[in-house]
Amino acid sequence: MASNTSKTARASVRAGQAGQGGALSVLGEFKYLIPLNGGKHAYVRNLTNGKTVHVRTDSDAFIEELRQLAGAGHAVKIRAEIAGLAAAFPGEGWDTADKRLVEAGVFTA
Repeated sequence: MASNTSKTARASVRAGQAGQGGALSVLGEFKYLIPLNGGKHAYVRNLTNGKTVHVRTDSDAFIEELRQLAGAGHAVKIRAEIAGLAAAFPGEGWDTADKRLVEAGVFTA
């Protein structure tokens, strides 16, 4: 039976796990976002449904994926991850993405 994620998405996730810091650390920290294309796109890893989706970071789909995760109790970790991406890659617009998510009410209870 076919998988719901593409071969490229699975390969990217495996590559992220093998690389610097990886997608999963020894302490069990989970990375929700895998930045792509200078911050214009990202893979969003969703623990609630087990899927990894490829979205534009300025799209409504990006907001809705993170809204679902935030609603499942992951808001603080997602916010911290976005802040880390903004610090690590200052020119890629992660601060703008965070602002859009806040304005959309993704992190409010």
